[in-house]
Order: sequence, then structure tokens, then C-alpha cells
Amino acid sequence: MIRLSPDVIVDIQRILELNHSDVSDPLDSFDFTENHAVNILNNLIPDEASLTNLDSVQRKLRDDQRSLQQEIVILRNELHKDQNPERMQVIQELISELLSQMARIREKATESEAVVREITKDIQVLDLAKKNILHSITALKRFQMLVNALAQLEGQIRGKNYGQISQTLSAVKEFSAIFKTYTAVERVAAVWKKVQEMQAVIGSMIDEDFNAFFFHDNIKAPKPAILSDACLVVDVLGHDVRDHLIDRYCSIELKEYRRVFRANDEAGQIDNISRRFAWFRRILMNHYDEEGYAEIFPPEWQVGEHLCARFVDITRDDVTAALSRNAHSLTVTMLLDALKQTLEFEQSMAKRFGMPFSKIIQYCSNREPKAISSAFDPHMGVFVDAQEKALADMMSGYRGSKSRSSLEGVTNPGNDSETVPTVLPSSTNLFYFYGQNLEQCAKLSNKRPLFDLTALHKKWLKIYADDVLLAGMKRSDKERKSSENNINFVEICNACLILNTAEYCQVTALELENKIKERISEEFQGKVTFQFERDLFVNVISCAINVLLREVETTCEPQFISMGRPSWNGSQLVSSESAYMTELVTSLRSTVDVIRDHIEKKKYFRNFLDKVSNAMVVKFTATLVKSRPIKETGAEQVLLDLQSLKRVLLSLPDPQSTEGHSTYSRNVNTATTQLETLLKLIIAPTTSAESFVINYLLLVGDSSFSNFQKVLDLKGTPRMEQNTLLDTFLATISTRDDLDSSSFLSSLDMNPSSTAASELPSRTASSSQLFSGLTSPTLASIPGLPGPMPSGAMSPTGSREEKFSRTSDVW
Repeated sequence: MIRLSPDVIVDIQRILELNHSDVSDPLDSFDFTENHAVNILNNLIPDEASLTNLDSVQRKLRDDQRSLQQEIVILRNELHKDQNPERMQVIQELISELLSQMARIREKATESEAVVREITKDIQVLDLAKKNILHSITALKRFQMLVNALAQLEGQIRGKNYGQISQTLSAVKEFSAIFKTYTAVERVAAVWKKVQEMQAVIGSMIDEDFNAFFFHDNIKAPKPAILSDACLVVDVLGHDVRDHLIDRYCSIELKEYRRVFRANDEAGQIDNISRRFAWFRRILMNHYDEEGYAEIFPPEWQVGEHLCARFVDITRDDVTAALSRNAHSLTVTMLLDALKQTLEFEQSMAKRFGMPFSKIIQYCSNREPKAISSAFDPHMGVFVDAQEKALADMMSGYRGSKSRSSLEGVTNPGNDSETVPTVLPSSTNLFYFYGQNLEQCAKLSNKRPLFDLTALHKKWLKIYADDVLLAGMKRSDKERKSSENNINFVEICNACLILNTAEYCQVTALELENKIKERISEEFQGKVTFQFERDLFVNVISCAINVLLREVETTCEPQFISMGRPSWNGSQLVSSESAYMTELVTSLRSTVDVIRDHIEKKKYFRNFLDKVSNAMVVKFTATLVKSRPIKETGAEQVLLDLQSLKRVLLSLPDPQSTEGHSTYSRNVNTATTQLETLLKLIIAPTTSAESFVINYLLLVGDSSFSNFQKVLDLKGTPRMEQNTLLDTFLATISTRDDLDSSSFLSSLDMNPSSTAASELPSRTASSSQLFSGLTSPTLASIPGLPGPMPSGAMSPTGSREEKFSRTSDVW
């Protein structure tokens, strides 16, 4: 049973007008809730006075209750009556009878459809017959028109009236196409055969007329106007006939060209290639003049383009053969001159016909279309070899044991009247030469020759990096005397010059790579990369920075020697600053100021400062370790000197540039903090073993027995006192499980070598010998610094790129 919502029942009652009373009983509401009951009682008994009517209200409610019970009884009776099984059986019988009637109706409908189909069968046959008759009549009329057109065409052929032939032949071909599927009929097959024969006759007749005109047969040659109409007929005959006619014309026009420029004759040699182009220009001029063939052929045939394409095809084969025969005697001048004239001819033809030359040569369908200039590609090695010889001659003055190319242009630093170059002139000359021959080669060929030239550029960039820049620094090492401890301005300027040059080369090499990729063919673009060569120049930059670091170490070496001379064990007083530290600060600041002025890219100067700060702290620590034992007063003096060193290191960056200062300051503070911690432990008294051990654990925080032993050795603690301290240390750490097993003291070398930081294989090797935390960032980790970059990465921009742009106008 479906249950309807109260709202739906109310709506149904309203529609069926079952509720005839204007005032509804509030007790009949379907939404009878507690609040609703309260509202009804409030309406029935609004105040205390109305309580007197309580009996009447109760009577009314009892009456309503009895009325509802009677209504329920009536509804139950009706429901029982509706659910009577006999009544349901009657309904099922009615449904079965209805289904039977529907089946009988369906059968009658099928019988009616068959009767209608039988009645209309004859009508359908008549409609089909009518359609076939109409189709046959139409076909007969068309066939009659085809026969009449053939008769008319036959008469026009006898009169050679090409203007009318083109129209009639077009109609004949159109009608004959309709009957192509009916060739099994004898009459249709005969007409079809006659159509083909007449087309062959027309084609032969046109060939005879054109041959007579081409060979200037004054007796048989028709007038140009007649041949123009004949071209209309050729269009009707089809593309094959038109292509045959054009090919015939091109062969006749170029027949004399083949005879004159034979491979064995002087005119066919490679140095006479200009005569070939001049000859064809005359032929093309005759074709387009007032009495030429251009007026005969329709413009859409593009006969001039076909003629040019055929000439290119023949000439390319001749030039290829000539270059192969004379490959052993080819000179750069001869090759480039011939190629230049060839390219000028191809460009002039492209301009003459208003389309790319690659599209013009596609009109020759004999083989794969190629330009004449493509014949020179296999022989462009002569050009590349000439460029290599020119590079070798240009670089010969900068290579070798006697050359000092890395000092070229360096003047006396005290002479302000002369300008000191920021990069080696040889580098700008090299890339200017690259720019020139790149443009020259790109104009000649953008395929294999340009790729071979790129390989040559890569080769000489490697030679320049190894034999000029790195070799210049190696020669400087040999010329530097070990006893020279003063600032070597020439050596510093030389290293800075090489550094700036290497940076200029690695940036400009990326520009060169991009320029080549813009010009080279797509098949070679993915193979062009200068990443290896750019990495070589980054290595040169790293070596130059190490040379500068070595100069700083050499200049400051006497001060560190002076630092190790006094006995820190016998110091009684702490001065404001040691004398060696004053000299060290002066030497360090003076050297760094000179280097700052000569390094153009400040990002390299920042990397240099990181290495300088690392090297100074390492050297300071090594000297201190060698000078042990160190008593409390001596350690206080060393701590004061360390603060002076820290201040000067923090003041070294360029004050005009704040970029990277925070990172540098953080590195300096990290490097000096560990040494300060060690000095504070040395200063701490050992009168109370427990206090000293607790102080060690607070400052260092490790449980390493050897590290604790190092501190005692540096303090020069007597052996008996050491035993007490060590026993106390072991007893203390046995109750502590929050200590690390190692600390910065684990990497402290108690027997440091005298090897300079710049001479070690690794930039961080010297620092790892003393404190692992003193390592400086590597060259590749400095932000903005060039390192191994992916192919295609953008190069940093700056003044050096601008200088190269001003130097080389060809780029």
C-alpha cells in the first residue's frame, strides 16, 4: 500500500472539494505536535475565566473521539470489502480478456499490412520501370550527344581549330567518363575506343606543331596564337601530356647548354661556373621577352620554373663531377669563389620567381631535388682546413715555452697613465675570428661544413684553455721564487687577467653555441654543444683563484712564522695585539685590495674570500698547534689575536656590494668559533678536575677520550695531572648518555704539515686536516657562479658580453 504524505492528502482533498466546511477543526491537523496541542488548549481555554466552560470542552472532545472511532470502523469495513478475493479474481479475468483483445488486434493489423502490400506491389513495379525508362532515356540522350560531339570533334581536328577543340574535347571527356562502366556493351566500347584514338591524334598533332615551332620550321610552324589555344587542349588532355610537353621544351632549350659546357671542355671547369649562370640568364631572358615562349604557355604552367629546375639538375651533376676530378687541386679561393657565385645565382632565381629556391627545384621530378650549392658540401673540408691553419698562425704567438701570453698587456701597476686590459686581447681576437668565419660559413652552407667548423672551434677553445691560460699560470709558478714574500703585483694581475679571460670565454662560448644553433640545419642542432669547453674554462677559473690564494699565503707566511717563534708557555702579560698580527692584517688587507680591483666579476671574488678566510684560519690553527704547550696567559693573547684576524676577515668584502655578505660572515664566524672554543678550554684552569671536565663537556660536548687528551696536550698539562683529569673524565662520561662520540676536535691534526692550502689537491683538503667545519664552499656552489651546466642553459650577462658585442660587429 502506498502511503501519501499529509500535505499531499490535504491537496487532494482541496482539489476534489472533499472539505466543504469553511472553518477546519484544529484537531484534524496532520502536523499534530506537542506545541500544536498547547496552542489548541490555549485557544479553547484562553484565561482563568474560561475554566468554567471546561465541561463543555470535554464533551466536545468526547464527541469528536466518538466521531473518529465511527469513521475508523467505516473505513475498516470498506477496506475489507476492497480486499475481497472474489473481487480480485474478477479483475484478473478482465485483464486476461483485455490481453486477448490486444492479440486479436495485432493479428488483424498484420493481415491488413499484407493486403496493402499486395495492393501496392504492382504500383512499385511500375515505379521501378518508370525509373529505369527515365535512366535509359537519359543515357541514350547522353550517348547521342557523345556521338554528335565526336563527329563535331572529328571535323574540328581536320581544321586544326584548337580553340573549338578544347571545348568539344572537354565535353567528350565528360560524357565518355559516364559510359566508362558500360564498355561491355559493343556499341559503347566502340565509341570509347574512338575517343581514345582521337585523343591520341590530337596529342600527336600538338607535338608536331610544337616541334615545328621549337625548331623554327618556317614552313610548318604555326603562329603563337594557335599554340596558345593548343595549350588549352593540352590542359584538357591531362597532366601527363602537359608534363611531357614541358619536359620536351626544357630538353630542347638546354640541349645547346649540354654541348657547350661539357665536362672535358674548358667551359665546364669549376672556375668557369659563372659562364654557366650567364648562359642560363640569357636563355631565361629569351623565354620571357616579347617574342619568347612565355606568351605561348599559360602562366599557371610555370614553365620558367621548370626550365630553371632542369638547369639546376644538370648543373649540379656537372659541378659534382668537376669537383671530384679536381679535388686534389682545389684551393680555398677557387672553392669559395665558385660557391659564392652559385649562392648568388640561387638567390637571384628565388627573387626572380618570387619563391624560395628549394621550392623552385621541386619542379624537376627526375630525382630528389637538391640545390647546386649542395655539390660543394663534401669538399668544404678545404675551407675548414684553411680556418684551422689561420687559427694555428694566430695562436702561435701565444703558445710555446717562450711566450708569456698571460702577461700580455699588463703594465706597471703604479703607472696610472696606461689602461690595464681586463681580459687577454688574444681571447677577443679568437672569438672575433670565430664570429667572422661562422658568418662566412653559414652563408655558404648550414649543414655538414658548419658542423665541422663547430668541431674546429671546440678544438681550439680547448687548446686556448690548456696551452694559453693554464700554461701561463704554470710558467708563473716556475718564475716565482720561494723566497719572495712581498706582494707580487705582476703575478696577482696576471692571475686576475687569466680569471677574467676564462670567465669571458666560458660565457662567450655559450653565445657562440646559440649562434651556431640558430644558423645550422635542424639535423645537426642537437649535436652542437660547448659544455665540455665551458667546463674547461671553469677549471681555469678555479686554478686562477688557487693561484691568488697562494699569493695571499706567500705574502702572509712571514707573519705566521713570527707567530710560531714566541713561547706561549712563558707569556706573563696580555698586550692589546701581537706585532705579527698587525703585520698580518696589513699584508692581508693590501693583497686582497689589489685582487678586488682586478677581478671583474665579483662573484669570483666572493669565492676567493671564502677560500682566503678558510686558509687563514687553517694556517692560524696549524701554527698554534705547532707552538704547544700553551699556557693560560698565552692562550688569552692568542684569543685576542684571533679576534683581530676575525675582524679583518669580516672587513674584506667589497663595502659597495652587500651581495653574499651574510653567507661569508656566517662562514667566518663558524670557522673561528671552533678555534675560540679550543682556546677557552686552554685558558680554563685545571686546579679542579671536576670543574675542568664539566667545562669541557659544556663547550665541546663529546665523550671522546682522544679529543680530551688533545686539549691536555695543547695545555702542556703534566703527566701526573693528566692522569687525574683523564680518570675524572672517564668517570663523568660513564654516567652520561647524552654525549656525542665525536666533535670538531676529532679532525684536529696534532702534527699539521706545512703544505699551503692552495697547493693541496682539493680545495678543502687542508681544512679537513685541522677542522672539518672550516671548509669553504666549492666553486660550483656559489650562487650565480658558472659550473657544469646543462646544455642550453643561459649564461650570466655583464660587461664582458657587452664588450664582446662591441668588438665583434658580425655577431
